[in-house]
Amino acid sequence: MKEVRYFYVPNAGEVSELPQEEATHALRVLRLKDGDEMFLMDGVGAFYRATVMMANNKHCFYQIEETIHPEKTWRNRIHLTVAPTKMIERMEWLAEKATEVGFDELSFLDCRFSERRVVREDRIEKIVVSAMKQSRKPFKPMVNGMCPMTDFVAAQSKNAHRFIAHCYDEIEKKDFFDELRQIDDNEEVIIMIGPEGDFSVEEVQQAMEAGFVSVSLGASRLRTETAALSAVMMANLVFRKV
Repeated sequence: MKEVRYFYVPNAGEVSELPQEEATHALRVLRLKDGDEMFLMDGVGAFYRATVMMANNKHCFYQIEETIHPEKTWRNRIHLTVAPTKMIERMEWLAEKATEVGFDELSFLDCRFSERRVVREDRIEKIVVSAMKQSRKPFKPMVNGMCPMTDFVAAQSKNAHRFIAHCYDEIEKKDFFDELRQIDDNEEVIIMIGPEGDFSVEEVQQAMEAGFVSVSLGASRLRTETAALSAVMMANLVFRKV
């Protein structure tokens, strides 16, 4: 039985040729030829079963045979916001694993104690696309660049359920998992995770004044990327479609 090949093609239903990078992989690595079957994903919820119609050194044209619209395996909209770590490899790992689990949007925060203030969105995008194909999910999470925390907090809709996770014992916190269980279907959840030195007390207070709920992710003290992935997993578990 041949292995099923998946390719990311934005607007796959409106075009008939693989993007250059995907075509290179299809032709030079996988050695696809005329008549071979492949599956395309458009990043916004559709799979396309397609047949290679013409393949040469640089181009791979296809014909769509079937369009499939699977449902997301989770309800609601999960928006993870995190202050990137000094070692960018940790954020790349996070982007990959969170995509495999399932979420909708990733934003990066520039905080008072941040040790990294620049993130290559193009690199994170490639990792997200790769993880999306590997995990067979036709939904591509949106990736946003760095944003000052003050600006991010001020810009968020009051209709979303907004949370800030931190480690300060002197500030009252609710349990994030318990809070998620009280949220109705089809609503947005935003969870902010701080840098390796945590948010400052002032940043936590500012977020709470803007309507963010102070929460704990559990009794363990977690690294930034572990906390972020734990938050995504909690949300995905609570919002999963049975």
